[in-house]
Amino acid sequence: MLGCKCINKINPEKTSFQSLILLNIFLTLLKLSLILFITMKKLPVICPSCTQELAVEKLVCNNCQTQVVGNYELPLFLKLSEEEQNFIMQFFLNSGSLKDMAKQMDVSYPTMRNKVDDLIHKINTRSDE
Repeated sequence: MLGCKCINKINPEKTSFQSLILLNIFLTLLKLSLILFITMKKLPVICPSCTQELAVEKLVCNNCQTQVVGNYELPLFLKLSEEEQNFIMQFFLNSGSLKDMAKQMDVSYPTMRNKVDDLIHKINTRSDE
């Protein structure tokens, strides 16, 4: 499975609690997110008519056509922008190392830390709603 080996590299004693929360969010939504990234279809999350958040009402099995109908809220991860989702993906693939991400993106560690803090704040704000 993609990325599973890097999970073993994470040392909880050296990883911040906030980083582990982000990683947990990512792992929970990994399967659905990878399907969306692979198909390259952007799942609409905002109504094009009134700009309110969309909800999922029906899920359909492509194999047997079974339908599950209800009113389901989109997962928080999918409500993030594509850029934020990609950032979390890179965070995960770098085993939660901001130092490695900063090097990879050619920015300073404090800049990377600020970006993570901003994303954490946004996630905390949205999860309180």
